[in-house]
Amino acid sequence: MAGHSKWKNIMHKKGKTDAQRAKVFTKIGRELTVCVKNGGPDPNANGKLRELIAKARAENVPMDNIDRIIKKASGEAGGDNYERTVYEGYGPCGVAVIVEALTDNRNRTAGDMRHYFDKYGGNLGTSGSVAWMFASKGQLAIERGDLRADAVLGDALEAGASDFEEEDELFVLTTEPEDFAAVHDALSQKGYAFLEAEVARVPGTTVRIEDPELVKKMEKLLELLEDNDDVQNVYHNWEEPDA
Repeated sequence: MAGHSKWKNIMHKKGKTDAQRAKVFTKIGRELTVCVKNGGPDPNANGKLRELIAKARAENVPMDNIDRIIKKASGEAGGDNYERTVYEGYGPCGVAVIVEALTDNRNRTAGDMRHYFDKYGGNLGTSGSVAWMFASKGQLAIERGDLRADAVLGDALEAGASDFEEEDELFVLTTEPEDFAAVHDALSQKGYAFLEAEVARVPGTTVRIEDPELVKKMEKLLELLEDNDDVQNVYHNWEEPDA
């Protein structure tokens, strides 16, 4: 899940089950395939493909797998016809939610989205209803480990990052979208590995939920959205409680 406060829980991704990781690989593979068909197989000419490769590597997708997906997609004239679509809505207490999907059946996916939001105290909105609350930013998360904050900060600024934050176990770097690939590549060449690397929708403000029952509903809504095979990314402005 991608959201303003996801850094509180990002370390848990290291403990994903094989089934969870397989689902992530499948979703990234679908996104890579569509990206190659639309923009070509050369990452130097297809900026979105460079972003997705960085995201895939952060999710520990083997480079051999990525290369096979790209080669297969560049040679396919037909195959599955997936369409990008974005859903915007509100969860409990007015939490803004954006869902990015790749679907071969818009009616099915739209029906699923409407059902999830309605069932757990939210509602789907119209296009643009919550997107204005978010800005597109490159985000890279580095596990702290034995790294020194001043050294990481220096390398991040030299690479072109626009912001640097320290979390409990992480360093979080922010870039402008157009600088993401260059910053990622520069830091990778210095030996940095990333727990997260993507261009994401980052909210300008956050919403807290005080009612424990509504917290459970929000958690279940996000769980169902993330688990849907058509959903690629979920962004929200919920200020999640500490684990």
